[in-house]
Amino acid sequence: MTIMDYNQMPAEEKKVNLLKCCGSTTWVNKMLEVPPSEDMIDLFQNAEQCWNECSEEDWKEAFNRHPQIGNPGNGGTENQSNDWASNEQAKVKDASQDIKQQLAEANQQYKEKFGYIFIINATGKSAEAMLAQLMVRLQNSPEAEIEIAMAEQMGITRIRLEKLLQEG
Repeated sequence: MTIMDYNQMPAEEKKVNLLKCCGSTTWVNKMLEVPPSEDMIDLFQNAEQCWNECSEEDWKEAFNRHPQIGNPGNGGTENQSNDWASNEQAKVKDASQDIKQQLAEANQQYKEKFGYIFIINATGKSAEAMLAQLMVRLQNSPEAEIEIAMAEQMGITRIRLEKLLQEG
């Protein structure tokens, strides 16, 4: 789909498509209010600005709708979100059972500590690399970690907006 197609999409259809990109209803509603984008760069800038205007609770809503690393079938708001997550996390499928178990345990520790799932832009990353980042980020303060998770979610959202326009 072109940026013009996106701009002319009916609001309800746009809302459904934006929820596939990011699970924050506040972000989606903010995106529905922005003027038509001139190009993809403009769309990405609008998306980031709307994301930065969201509250911590809005960010957590998006995190909780995002599939957990190593379990892309959970979370997500639509089947396409789950399909995208499966592709983004594809390298986890090839990981050893030991790495998958370590990921599951570290994911649980993370959720217990921070109150939301571990968010990482998984595209192109191995399970081992994601596990290593998870272990490092477990050492963060809640204040530092929410900022990191928020930035990771924005990266995921941008990739999904690109997919939406490419596949549309």
